[in-house]
Amino acid sequence: MFAASCQEHARKHAQKRARRGALTSLSAFAGAALLAACTVGPDYQRPQAEVPPEWHTDSFWRVAAPSHAPIAPDWWTSFADPTLASLEAEALAQNQTLVAASAHYEQARATLANLSAQRVPEVDLGASGSRFRISHDRPLTNYATPTQATVQNNVQLGPTINYDTDLFGRIRRQVEGAKASAEQSADDLANARLVLTTDLATDYFSLRELDAEIDVLNQSVKLQQKALDYVSSEHDLGAVSGLDVLQQKSQLDATRVQAQLLLNQRAQYEHAIAALVGVPAPQFAIEPQVVDIKAPAIPLGVPSDVLQRRPDVASAERAMAAANAQIGVAKAAFFPSLTLSPGIGWESTEFANLLTAPTLMWTLGATVGQVLFDGGRRAANVKYASAGYKATEATYRQTVLSAFQQVQDGITGLSVLDGAAKQSHEAVEDAQRLLSLANDRYSGGLVAYLNVIDAQQSLLTSERQDVQIHGQQLTLSVALVKALGGGWDAAGQSGAGGVDGAGSGGANGNGNGGSNDGRSGGAPAANMANVTNVVNVADSAQQQRTPAPAR
Repeated sequence: MFAASCQEHARKHAQKRARRGALTSLSAFAGAALLAACTVGPDYQRPQAEVPPEWHTDSFWRVAAPSHAPIAPDWWTSFADPTLASLEAEALAQNQTLVAASAHYEQARATLANLSAQRVPEVDLGASGSRFRISHDRPLTNYATPTQATVQNNVQLGPTINYDTDLFGRIRRQVEGAKASAEQSADDLANARLVLTTDLATDYFSLRELDAEIDVLNQSVKLQQKALDYVSSEHDLGAVSGLDVLQQKSQLDATRVQAQLLLNQRAQYEHAIAALVGVPAPQFAIEPQVVDIKAPAIPLGVPSDVLQRRPDVASAERAMAAANAQIGVAKAAFFPSLTLSPGIGWESTEFANLLTAPTLMWTLGATVGQVLFDGGRRAANVKYASAGYKATEATYRQTVLSAFQQVQDGITGLSVLDGAAKQSHEAVEDAQRLLSLANDRYSGGLVAYLNVIDAQQSLLTSERQDVQIHGQQLTLSVALVKALGGGWDAAGQSGAGGVDGAGSGGANGNGNGGSNDGRSGGAPAANMANVTNVVNVADSAQQQRTPAPAR
């Protein structure tokens, strides 16, 4: 009876010890896991930018059906100009600024891979061999044992392991910042592509506008030359004075000078296009040609779309994420570091016996480091990183404001130019009727020839202004496409073009998983999220560029 009671007591005591041991092991494991998952520093949260609910438009803009792809990435094809399309293809293939931006992106990816590799142990393999002689007269280690000279070999082979446990997330924050920087480089590459294509289109349309303006001047030169021939013949007959001849000749010379000056402006645009497409300027030329280019309809969307469509806005947001991660890196310096450095290998005096059991050796070790005093250096680093984040946040907000400004400038400008183009077309027609009437009245001897000169100048000014307005419509359409992001969309980007897969596993980590990287977030949805505004530039341009009556 007593024995059974003792056995029962022993069994219960053993169960209690087992439970305590399990709890102790579980607590130790949980503590180690919690310590390993500790990441100091603030988790990134994308700041909310103030977004207007809609664009300020007028009757020039009309509401159209929603579009799933508002602007195509190859948006320049909507202008239906084969020369422009060819130039854009050359620029994308040969522009050196784009090559440099691509190289910077590859550098950012390599940096991310480098930092990601620090999260796994580093394994090195070392081997050494030596033959040496020990001195006979070396100091004694034991007075009872005399020293002797010996000659022997020492052969060693074995790997060494170094592993930074990253207890407080310094490496994790570095990887988080490098990932954001790599995504920023991808956005910068997209922005460089957008700037390249829009700058090229702007220069090309400016060149074509000068071609049309030069053609207007050349046509005016022909008209004025005919007028000079007529006045000269009348002068030869004694019907008019030499003053009329000189007035017409002076007008003709001034028009020729204007045409000559425009040739220099055209050459400047031609040289700029050559640099953009990666061709030396002396080897590049675009044949002068009057091309009837119609501006396409441009989908606007709503203001909140701009935050997702513009690569420069996305780049500024990623710069904030990278700067936020640097705060965590700076704060991690206040905490100790733990490095594990186990080792295993073989050591023998004979190479033949090196890989045998008796020659095996191993070590287990760890190094803990903690800065005790640095004169405020770490605190200054934290302040520096925090100020850097504030600067990137201010840059982001200013970039958003500039984006809204540029889009609204394009909306307002195209609306104003539409009205100006209609008035300019009417002015050309009025000037043509005025010139015809002045010629008739001069032939009838009712007015002086100066009235004809004034009518010629009025027609030339109106026609040049009409061409210039159309050119401004084209270049402003390109500016609006650029302001809207040129077909780029952050929602369609996977990380940063493969950034998530860089490095050694887990490079897509983001601290302790509590941060919001902001790649798929964005501003609050506007009330008109399912409505797209479209400018009817094509229709108005067709009306404005109707050929004028023959002069």
